[in-house]
Amino acid sequence: MKIHTDTQRCVGAGMCALTVPEVFDQSEEDGTVLLLDAEPPAGQRAAVQRAERLCPSGAISVLLDD
Repeated sequence: MKIHTDTQRCVGAGMCALTVPEVFDQSEEDGTVLLLDAEPPAGQRAAVQRAERLCPSGAISVLLDD
C-alpha cells in the first residue's frame, strides 16, 4: 500500500489525523495534511482506506499493492 496526499487540495478537516494518527498529522502552519508514513504496514490498511473515504476534499489517494 502506498499513500499520496495533495496538500493543495486539502481543506484541513483533520479526519485523516483523527482516524490514523500513526500515518497522518496536520501542519501547525496551515492545518493541511502531513503524511507521516507513505507505506504503512498492512495491518493499517482498513484504517487508511477509511481515512481516504472520510476525507471531504479527496486529498488522500491509496494505491493497494494487490
